[in-house]
Amino acid sequence: MNLEIQVGTPHLAIHQGETVWLADPDGQLTPGSERGLLFRDTRLISVWRLYADGMRWELVNSGATTHYATQAFLTNPEIPSQDGDIPARTLGLALGRWVDQGIHEDLDITNYGPRRVRFSLELVLRADFADLFEIKSNRIIRRGRIGTDWSEPGQVLRTEYRNADFMRALTVRTRSATRAGFANGRLTFPIDLAPGATWHACLLSDLHDGEETLAAPRACLHDAGKSVIARRSEAWRRDTTKLQTSNEEFYRFYHQAIDDMAALRMAVRVDGHMELMPAAGLPWFAAMFGRDSLIAALQTAPVTTAFARGALGVLGHWQARERDDARDAEPGKILHELRRGELAHFRLVPHTPYYGTADATILYPIVLHTAWKWTGDRALLDRHLGHAEACLRWIDEYGDRDGDGFQEYQTRAAHGGYENMAWKDAGDAVLYPDGTLVKGPKALCELQGYVYDAWVRMAEIFAALGQPVRAGDLRARAAALADRFDAAFWDDEFGGFAYALDGDKKRVLSRVSNVGHCLWSGIIKPSRARAVVERLLAPDMFSGWGIRTLSADHAAYNPYSYQNGSVWPHDNGFIALGMRRYGFAAEAARVARAVSGAAAYFALHQVPELYAGLPRDSAPFPVQYLGANVPQAWAAGSAFSFLTAMLGLDPDAPAGVLRVDPALPSWLADVTLRELRLGQHSFDLHFRRNGERTEVEVLKGDAAAVVRAG
Repeated sequence: MNLEIQVGTPHLAIHQGETVWLADPDGQLTPGSERGLLFRDTRLISVWRLYADGMRWELVNSGATTHYATQAFLTNPEIPSQDGDIPARTLGLALGRWVDQGIHEDLDITNYGPRRVRFSLELVLRADFADLFEIKSNRIIRRGRIGTDWSEPGQVLRTEYRNADFMRALTVRTRSATRAGFANGRLTFPIDLAPGATWHACLLSDLHDGEETLAAPRACLHDAGKSVIARRSEAWRRDTTKLQTSNEEFYRFYHQAIDDMAALRMAVRVDGHMELMPAAGLPWFAAMFGRDSLIAALQTAPVTTAFARGALGVLGHWQARERDDARDAEPGKILHELRRGELAHFRLVPHTPYYGTADATILYPIVLHTAWKWTGDRALLDRHLGHAEACLRWIDEYGDRDGDGFQEYQTRAAHGGYENMAWKDAGDAVLYPDGTLVKGPKALCELQGYVYDAWVRMAEIFAALGQPVRAGDLRARAAALADRFDAAFWDDEFGGFAYALDGDKKRVLSRVSNVGHCLWSGIIKPSRARAVVERLLAPDMFSGWGIRTLSADHAAYNPYSYQNGSVWPHDNGFIALGMRRYGFAAEAARVARAVSGAAAYFALHQVPELYAGLPRDSAPFPVQYLGANVPQAWAAGSAFSFLTAMLGLDPDAPAGVLRVDPALPSWLADVTLRELRLGQHSFDLHFRRNGERTEVEVLKGDAAAVVRAG
């Protein structure tokens, strides 16, 4: 008999926007943990523990009911009492917690014993107001002052942190039939319960950032389904493309991705109105990111264009207009990361925002083209064309640092600048074959592919806008770049493309997954494609759970590392799209099957940011990477990339046409998409594998607008 194995992270989390409450599995928080209530990069709660007359409660079970609500069920050990010992397992404690702006917590204690019990329920509540960067580095420095005030009449506890003009605060209001007291850092409730009786209390926590307050919801957890956040989550599911399939594994993978994207939505105010864009991931990246948001926008375009519209608006607003070496900013550059904690406020870190990314600026025009092709919205081009043109100028003037026609990066920031600025941004992610660090400036292979793609796509936009000369120039430049790329990066003896050119323009011949992004962008000549695909699926690269970031034959290979041998779902999604672009449908489906299969082992089918690159024959279930973000936007978005690859979706809303070239594998024999939107069209499409061919049937919508392409 096969046992069901489930892999997951040992915590209990709720989140909304820039608020993350990350607790231990029992819903509590022990001192010294990295967890806590994080609000705009500041920890408002660092200790949260319940006691019954000094005795700790014991966890029975817990879980998340949605991304914004959790419940934990606890019971008591034996409790010495002045009325006699309270036997173990006599009391049941239900802890409910949910977020909608602020935090609402419900405490319900039931006496299941045969006699009356009396004890003190104590809540230890502490706040260190540590900055997120300090929590991650485990080096917390107190710069300001913390003050605590307890109002007995109002039953309100307020803890506030101030450092000059920086302020964060937490206000906790108690509601119960018994009045609380506060002393020695503890809220105390006297409990007196007859047999079968239940005591209930609410804790309402308001979050403060300067003059702004996010008020706690007043309703208890059982009414959270009627809340604003619940209605918005339901509207998100209603407005996104729906999938049906007989394959339960992929069905759950897809629908969990929809829920993860709902959970990661951030509403960002820009020029007086709100834009929707995804946070990068939890718990550490509930913030605005450039690369992550743009990649998620590309992935989700067949499902919703909301993220593409939002990312274009928000990132365009923050586009750099001048050079600032301390933040690696240059005119036209798209930000990497914006933080709002104390260190950023006082510019002790460069994330105000920080612009240390070499790919976000190139991805911006790619996202603009993608959004236009799915929506046909000419106003979208009018609104963001200036930002895209500034990106093109940056590619020429700053992305190509030495004028050799390739994109290179190297930080100019004296403090806090990133060594690596592509998606593999770990300090040790770009290595020579012997495992030593590559010296810069570094010209990574995928950056050249992104530029090729951006030029081709912008050429189509300029042609549509009646600018044929500019369109022709960009097409010619893209073709020339493809030739230069092939000459400079291809190595016959290596049998593939170099990872990068180093600072001396020498090829870095390490086998990595990055070259798969060059398939996605289309810069690789068709005659080279098979060699690239076969090498990506060779045993040293393909673990069985996905394609590794680095070959298992490399000197620095470590399956437990961040980017030197691990498997990243979003990386695999782009590679699958690239394989399909060059006609390798079966190979793309094989990659999709590997990651979809891995997702089935993770709790809720919630695929994490990355997982270990151990081979499947020695690891019969995927092994998690400690510290991986879950949920994570571009990891969840990989489900949509795989689906797009297998169905061959190619939108052309300006022409009123959706081209499809489906090639479903045997393990995914049928797929129905409902409410797939293309411009003003809405389609229900049924795809069914019939022998070696996949048929498509238009169930709803203009059948003439769906064209089968080869």
